[in-house]
Formats: sequence, C-alpha cells, structure tokens
Amino acid sequence: MIKFSIPGRGNYELEHLVMDVNGTLAIDGQLMDGVAEKIASLRDKLTIHLLTADTHGKQAVIDQQLGLTAVRIAQGDESLQKADYVRKLGSEKVAAIGQGANDAEMLEAAQLGICVMSVEGAAKETLFAADLIAPTILSALELFEKPLRIVASLRK
Repeated sequence: MIKFSIPGRGNYELEHLVMDVNGTLAIDGQLMDGVAEKIASLRDKLTIHLLTADTHGKQAVIDQQLGLTAVRIAQGDESLQKADYVRKLGSEKVAAIGQGANDAEMLEAAQLGICVMSVEGAAKETLFAADLIAPTILSALELFEKPLRIVASLRK
C-alpha cells in the first residue's frame, strides 16, 4: 500500500495499480525498455493489474516478461470494461495508467488517474480524464516510488 495526503484533495491509500498495455507499457507489441524493472520494484507496494485488448497478439510474451497475467478485454465497450474492472477493485484504492481513448473511463474511475504520453500519442479524452499527465511510462511509475511528486503536482 502507498499512503499520502494531498492538501485540498484528501488522503490516498492505494493498493492497486491498473495499467493498459499497448501504447502504455508496450509499443507495437514490444515491452518498452525499463518497464519490467520498474513494475518489479512496485510489486511489494501495490498489486499490479494489466488490462489489454491484445491488439498486436503478443500479450503472452509480455505476460512472461513481467511475470503477470493480463486480463483480456473483449471487443466492444472496452472503455466501460476497464472502468468496471477498477470499480470492482474499489476505485478509492486504485491508481490507473493509460493513454488510449479506451482508457479514459478507467482513469476517471480510479482514485488517481495518470495519462502517459506515448509514441502512439495520447487521446484527448484520456488527457482530460486524468489527474496527472506524465511524459513517459517510466516517469509515471517513478511517481509511486516517490509519492511526494504526486502531492507536489496535485496540491491545491
């Protein structure tokens, strides 16, 4: 669990980190450099969840690289499926990271939503749904190692 307090926003007690895969952790079906190590370093603090439509059909390899099993999202209503997944975990205990249009509702449902910039871009609705925007997935993951960065950005 990661705990912190943001002036003007309240207390956060995060137990889960839910992330999109393609465009967020992987590009063209290939896990980005440094992601596996960053995720491994967070596993003692947060339960890691991966959600994917497996656009490139390479999720089995990514699962093996991360030592996790992603939840496959069915075609149709992908954004709603991701948001429902967050709600079932208990939104108030979830941080979520994504960048695609089908991640917007997930970020909005989570206690803390982070949109990452990607070589694929970032959907405008996802940017607007996020609490924070990070320049890369590695910088987004580092926020959980140094939560005072989150506090500094979101305090009112």
